Amino acid sequence: MTVKDAYVKCKNLLADLGTDDPAFEAMCLLKKATGYDRLALITDGNNNLDDGKANLLFSLAKKRANYEPLQYILGSWSFCGFDFYVGEGVLIPRDDTEVVVDLCLDFLKNKPDKKTIDLCAGSGAISIALSKLANAEVTAVELSDKAFSYLKKNVKENNASVTTFKGDIFKCHSDFADREYDLIVSNPPYIKSGDIPALQAEVQYEPAMALDGGKSGFDFYEAIIKCWSKKLKNGGALAFELGEEQADYVSALMKEKGFNNLRTEVDLGGMQRAIIGTLFIK
Repeated sequence: MTVKDAYVKCKNLLADLGTDDPAFEAMCLLKKATGYDRLALITDGNNNLDDGKANLLFSLAKKRANYEPLQYILGSWSFCGFDFYVGEGVLIPRDDTEVVVDLCLDFLKNKPDKKTIDLCAGSGAISIALSKLANAEVTAVELSDKAFSYLKKNVKENNASVTTFKGDIFKCHSDFADREYDLIVSNPPYIKSGDIPALQAEVQYEPAMALDGGKSGFDFYEAIIKCWSKKLKNGGALAFELGEEQADYVSALMKEKGFNNLRTEVDLGGMQRAIIGTLFIK
């Protein structure tokens, strides 16, 4: 079997699965299994592929056919131009989250101090992006053992100025000083508990702990706004990623707590995906 034949067979398997972009995914799996990238496929695609590499490629395709996320199979994924290790037990960084990163970058750009906390940090995608792109001093808080191991690994891999802290955001706020931080950001679990069983098969592979926002989907927003707002300096900001139709309620909670200059931003699908507000202490 040639390299090209193996690629086409893999692509057809993924097309039968119904993936959005079987050609792209097959190319990713081909590179993972054989080392051939797109250019090598064009120039050397008629080379014979040894049985070991072919078998590895098709075993990876079989995993994908069982709806295992492509990102988990590859073991890494890109976010904001940085590479992150990902796998079982950690939420996959998504392009939608770049919307909240952009709001934070805009807030921090004129700030002399950029002391930031990232709550429910997961893989460290937001923390590392803000550290590298805004030169922010970031503390990343994560509870899950598996996610925390990825967080530490990604901080090291990206040589980021991020301090990791293992803790439960519902409790560990008492470990942090009041009026100390310029920015608090979070992409919290925000899916209603009852909606989780109906999520896409790929999403079911991701940790429920990173998805489940309680019965209403708002448990983490409510706790963070209530318990963490006092950690902000005068003029500090709180930013969240949002789920579908959550902007109005989260905005109301923030206003009630004294946040002003509220701003939401939409993702590529036109959904209100992120919010940021500033707290001025009277």
